[in-house]
Amino acid sequence: MFIEIDFNSEEALYIQLRNQIIIGIATSKIQEGETLPSVRQLADNIGINMHTVNKAYSVLKQEGFITLDRRNGAMIALSCDKIKALEEMKKDLNVLLAKGCCKNITRSEVHELIDEIFNEYF
Repeated sequence: MFIEIDFNSEEALYIQLRNQIIIGIATSKIQEGETLPSVRQLADNIGINMHTVNKAYSVLKQEGFITLDRRNGAMIALSCDKIKALEEMKKDLNVLLAKGCCKNITRSEVHELIDEIFNEYF
C-alpha cells in the first residue's frame, strides 16, 4: 500500500492518512476484505507516530470504512449506510461550496470540477 503524506501541509497527518486510505478504496487500490498494515508497521513505513496512525484507523472505523480486531488488525469492511453517507457528504459539501462562493467560484466551475473528480473513481 502506497501512502503519501505531506509533512508541510496544514492538514493534520491523521486526516491525510485517512483520506489516502479512502481514496485507495474508491480507486480500487485497496479492496474490501484487505488487511491494512499494523499501526506500528504503517507508522514506521511512513515515518509518523503510532498514535497518529491509530487515530486515523479509529476515525476510519467510526466512518464505516474499516473494522478493527486485536487478532486481525485493521481490515477494509465498508458499511453500506448510504443515507448516513449522503448526510455526511452534504455537510462537507455545504462548507466547501460556501468557501467556493466566497471566492466567486461559479456553479458551472463546481460542476466541471465534480465531474472531473468523479470520473477518476468510475
